[in-house]
Amino acid sequence: MTEFTPDHHHAREFRDALGNFATGVTVVTISAEDGPQGVTANSFASLSLAPPLVLWSPGKFSRRHDIFARAPHFSIHVLGADQKYLADRFTRGGAQFEGLAHDRSPENVPIIPGVLTRFDCAQEDLHDAGDHTLVIGRVLRVEAGQGKPLVFAQGLWGGHDPG
Repeated sequence: MTEFTPDHHHAREFRDALGNFATGVTVVTISAEDGPQGVTANSFASLSLAPPLVLWSPGKFSRRHDIFARAPHFSIHVLGADQKYLADRFTRGGAQFEGLAHDRSPENVPIIPGVLTRFDCAQEDLHDAGDHTLVIGRVLRVEAGQGKPLVFAQGLWGGHDPG
């Protein structure tokens, strides 16, 4: 067991320690002026049952931070265990929506069919949180499926080697 104070000298150790917590993998989508946008995010959490609130947190270092943080509506797509290919599409340099069949929510947000679960949200609030912004969404509707989620922990996808 290693103990340290999380500071710039221990950035890698802090990141590794956070990696011990397995997270689900999502794709957050919005409708933007230049077309549909999506980003892979594992910073998703439930917040409240009544009212139904969730949150996610885009990094301020992202060139698309502002369009995601300001979007009035967004959809959070929880990926299934066999959907790493979707996570890859929405990372930096990925194909995004190019060639990907998708629908639109009643709020005109692009939605990816066939994911494990989808939360369609209206932005409720924003909070500054260090190098990220907490985006709180009021859940308008849910489409929930069955199956195992795609998870990420200790640099591995679902407990398997990356790739």
